[in-house]
Amino acid sequence: MDKEAAMPMAQQTVVLYPSPGVGHVVPMVQLAKVFLRHGFDVAMVIAEPPAGSPDFRIVDIDRVAASNPGINFHVLPPVPDADLATGPAKPPFLLTLQVLERYNGELERFLRSIPRRRLHSLVTGMFSTYAADVAARLGVPVYAFFASAAATLAVVTQMPALLAGRRAGLKELGDTPLEFLGVPPFPASHLVGELLEHPEEDALCKAMVDVWRRNTDGTSGVLVNTFESLESPAVQALRDPRCVPGRVLPPIYCVGPLVGGDGTSSPDQGRGERHGCLAWLDAQPESSVVFLCFGSRGTHPPEQLLEIAVGLDRSGQRFLWAVRTPAAGTDDSAFLPEGFLERTKDRGLVVRSWAPQVEVLRHPSTGAFVTHCGWNSTLEAISLGVPMLCWPLYAEQLMNKVFITEDMGVGVGMDGYRAGFVKAEEVEAKVRLVMESESEEGWVIRARAAARKKEAAAALEDGGSSRTSFARFLFDLEILDKQLGK
Repeated sequence: MDKEAAMPMAQQTVVLYPSPGVGHVVPMVQLAKVFLRHGFDVAMVIAEPPAGSPDFRIVDIDRVAASNPGINFHVLPPVPDADLATGPAKPPFLLTLQVLERYNGELERFLRSIPRRRLHSLVTGMFSTYAADVAARLGVPVYAFFASAAATLAVVTQMPALLAGRRAGLKELGDTPLEFLGVPPFPASHLVGELLEHPEEDALCKAMVDVWRRNTDGTSGVLVNTFESLESPAVQALRDPRCVPGRVLPPIYCVGPLVGGDGTSSPDQGRGERHGCLAWLDAQPESSVVFLCFGSRGTHPPEQLLEIAVGLDRSGQRFLWAVRTPAAGTDDSAFLPEGFLERTKDRGLVVRSWAPQVEVLRHPSTGAFVTHCGWNSTLEAISLGVPMLCWPLYAEQLMNKVFITEDMGVGVGMDGYRAGFVKAEEVEAKVRLVMESESEEGWVIRARAAARKKEAAAALEDGGSSRTSFARFLFDLEILDKQLGK
């Protein structure tokens, strides 16, 4: 029998335990649908981050559940965290990781409520890997789902060895290039900020290194939201004995691109109503609109928004701009040049707070994407063949910018992001570069984006690399079940 077509002998339950936050739950929901198609029951367990955590936006679970009735959602009861916040002030993300570790007890109670013969496996998120300890106690196979790039996984997997050989952190290196197996050199300043310190001196860095180490240490494999041809050097590095000398990493399964666009894209999405910006796009010529959107946490100060507006005005190109301002209720006059909306009314649309990103990127009128380089957004653009103008803001987005522009060749960087300010003339120049037909560099980027779109679609087809990789994962898991005597 074809392994890909094989279904489990009895209805078994896969428990998915994503890291908190929209950007982690959304791709895990897409992974859940893959398991459902293979005949499994799927339970998704949600642990809420500490109240007010800036790192993980609270998910509207009721809305996500309503959009995905085939998935059983379970929100774990809150765990006490008041004592964690006592004493010297802690970085909010450190507090979040410590709270996630405390959720292990509630997670174990939930897993024990499922008959062992039906409990198939546990899949953790990239930050909820403390749960591997629970799976080990119960004898349940555990895998990690890495919602970011394979290149990012390669970097964080090699980080402990790099830090162990240094007496100080990496911040002092500034823009000195770092070299990791399978990844193009990039400035040390582009690392995830928490990793620039030294774990012996910084509790948050130590916690980050530990939680990421657990993705490949203590799990039976890692499911990565990517596809083989997109990140071949990084994937091969993770399978290379030189990646972590002296340790054999578990199998890497490329199962993406897993992207939204079905009601799970944003917690702000309306219920069943077509967004007005899509009707506006309907009236625009094919591939004529540049879409600007910076994610659920992507805000700019008024002076930067003013520069963007001036650059768009001068470019002469059509645009759809989803604007988030630092303060809710900010009037347009606080960040738009006088007369901007009137001058651009025939070729531009400004949407406040949120736009249906996947639907916009899928629209035939969209020709380019100004993005913060979050991995979900990156995969959406690649899957839909939209070239990117890269404006990274935080977290691993700076590394993603390097991967997008140098490895994948489907985008161009916006000069000024490293200094935290992109000038109007740069916005104008880069929008013109990607959008105007006379630009040779823009033509090359557009052609590469179109080719990557075909590769992404091929990976998800029957017999494609990601479908085959998931089938191999199920086959390996079946062997592991037999070894565990299940």
